[in-house]
Amino acid sequence: MNNILLISLIVLGVLGGILAIILYFVAQKFKVEENPLIDEVEACLAGANCGGCGYAGCRNFAEACVKAASEKQSLAGLNCPSSDMQKVADVLKLTVEAAEPMIAVVRCNGSCENSPAKVHYEGADICAFANTLYAGEGGCSKGCLGLGDCVKKCPFDALHINKETGLPEVDEEKCVGCGACAKACPRGIIEVRPRGKNNRRVYVCCSNTDKGAIVMKSCSVGCIGCQKCFKTCPFEAIEMRGNLAYIDPAKCKSCRKCEEVCPRGTIHAVNFPPRKPKAEQPVGEPVQQPVVEQPVKEKVTIENKENA
Repeated sequence: MNNILLISLIVLGVLGGILAIILYFVAQKFKVEENPLIDEVEACLAGANCGGCGYAGCRNFAEACVKAASEKQSLAGLNCPSSDMQKVADVLKLTVEAAEPMIAVVRCNGSCENSPAKVHYEGADICAFANTLYAGEGGCSKGCLGLGDCVKKCPFDALHINKETGLPEVDEEKCVGCGACAKACPRGIIEVRPRGKNNRRVYVCCSNTDKGAIVMKSCSVGCIGCQKCFKTCPFEAIEMRGNLAYIDPAKCKSCRKCEEVCPRGTIHAVNFPPRKPKAEQPVGEPVQQPVVEQPVKEKVTIENKENA
């Protein structure tokens, strides 16, 4: 009995040793040499794995940068919104083009005041789940549900739900424009837009494409598709997407004329100085027209001489 057990142990030991040797040679044959620059590039990144670069994670983005460095002499088209790309360029000894800074914008102003609750929701606190069940407490089928899927997905703690309005608010100092919140929103309310010159931007704070009569029933500040802003814009920066106006950030010059003519206050101008109040004419007093002096014409006398 003891001999059988001893023989079994010897056979298993020899078999394990042979398999280990085989696995070693197979691993050496098929191993992939990884460029050490990938680790150096990854160390320059934020490590948030937010997906704002368009890749699955920071490691994949680092591999793409190293691959681009081996094929060309720039990092054009590669950008990490949460990291300093100049550090990556220094590691790879390449040039980098400065990307326009972006920021997340919540295109909904259906707060508790502007869109009063008509029903009460009791269910899972997940926007994706609630979106399949009902339009929302205010009745807007395209409005914010306020359950915070975007807040949970933000890797930089740049989004929080305002308890008074029930809407998410973006912290401009923390937001890097990675787009994780926009992907998490089941209604596409959050949009990543350029921060704009001097951090100023103009946008339509509504995402409802329904007809005006339907919008007015659920929200007091929703876009009704009146096209006043569309007709007023001198730069053709506004387009009508069905019944909803949309401002193209690439064409907008921030003149704010659209904001002035919007009858619903749907267009928001962010970080602009307050407008100067217009001088009001006192009631009852006639409007005085400016006196324009007419130029004095010189008299010219023409003498007719008769021939004797």
